[in-house]
Amino acid sequence: MTPAFSSWQDFFAMGGYARYVWLAVACALIGLCGLILSTLIQRRRLLAAIRQREAREQRIRAARLNTHRPAVTGKQP
Repeated sequence: MTPAFSSWQDFFAMGGYARYVWLAVACALIGLCGLILSTLIQRRRLLAAIRQREAREQRIRAARLNTHRPAVTGKQP
């Protein structure tokens, strides 16, 4: 098996097409990093919304339990 390029300089020159090749690589990496960042931001927002919804449902359940209990007057029979 022989290497495609004889030196690192030839590798980075990409046979005279370095500008196109490295620009394409940079665009692909920027796009992938953007997707990763977008996914992380959406995940954080989704988890925050889930926590907020669960807290709201818990408050509603607690309020319903408190309205169904008889009021304590302080006098014991």
